[in-house]
Amino acid sequence: MKMNNPKSNYTLITGASEGLGKALAIECASRRMNLVLVALPGSELHSLASFIRRNYFVGVLSIEKDLCRDESCRELFNEISSLDLNINILINNAGIGGTGLFENGSIDLYEKQIRLNVLATTLISRLFIDMLKRNRSAYILNVGSMASFFCLPKKQVYGATKSFIYFFSKTLRRELKQNNIHVSVLCPGGMNTNPAVTLLNKTGNYISRLSIMNPEEVAPLAIDGLLKGKPVIVPGRMNRVFLVLDKMLPEKIKDLLTGSTMKKINPDHSLVRYLSVVAEPGSGEQAIA
Repeated sequence: MKMNNPKSNYTLITGASEGLGKALAIECASRRMNLVLVALPGSELHSLASFIRRNYFVGVLSIEKDLCRDESCRELFNEISSLDLNINILINNAGIGGTGLFENGSIDLYEKQIRLNVLATTLISRLFIDMLKRNRSAYILNVGSMASFFCLPKKQVYGATKSFIYFFSKTLRRELKQNNIHVSVLCPGGMNTNPAVTLLNKTGNYISRLSIMNPEEVAPLAIDGLLKGKPVIVPGRMNRVFLVLDKMLPEKIKDLLTGSTMKKINPDHSLVRYLSVVAEPGSGEQAIA
C-alpha cells in the first residue's frame, strides 16, 4: 500500500492495473481526481500509481487485493476507512471473462467469475454506501458488458454475471437517487485489452473491426456519461446500432444466429465473430480471455 498527498475526495477503481481500469485511472487523474487504485498482488499497480503521481500531481493510494478471496472486500473497506479518506466516486471495474462450452469449463473459473463479477461488486457497493451518502453528490459506475443484452453460447456464465450487473445497477440507481448517489452501468463491447481480442481486430471483417474500441477511447466516454448521470452507457456507434437491431429481430432469427443452432454455423462466420467481439470487453485486471 502506498499513498501520497491525501485530500478529501477520492475515486475508488477496482481492476485498475491494466486494460479499461488503467485507462479509467488515467482519465480520472487527468480530471484532477484523487485515486484509490485496487488490483491483484503482483500486478503493475504500483508502477501505474507512480506514473500518475509524476504526471498528474493527484493523491494516489494503491492497494493490492485479490477480490476473489473471502473477506477481501471488507478488508478493503476497513483499510480505506482507517485512513479517513472520503470516497465520492466508486468504479467497480474488476472482472473475469472466459469463453468455452459450459461442460468444459472448470469449477474454479466459474467460482471466480461469480465471486469477482457479481459478489465483489455487490459487497463493495454495499460497504461504501454510507460513505457515499455523506457527499452532496456521489457516483457509482459498474462495468457491465454488451454480453448483458445477448444470450451467447460459450459465454453463458460471463454473460449471466454481466446481466446481473446491468439489472443490479438500474435497480440501485432508483433506490439511491433520493440520496444524490448517481448509479450508471457501462456496457462496452470488444476492446484491445488481450491478445484474443486484438487478433479478432486484425482478422475480423469490416463490421467487427468497426465495433472494437481501445480502452483509451472508452474511458472518457464512461466518465463523461457517469458525471452526466446517464443510466446506461454504451460506447461506440456500432454497438448502439446492434442493440437496436437486436430489438427488431424476431426471437427465432436470434436463436438461429446466437442460440442453440450456432453449432451449425461456421465459427469463422462474420456474425458469430462479431458477436464474440462485442460481448466480452475484458475489462478487469483479472480478465481471462
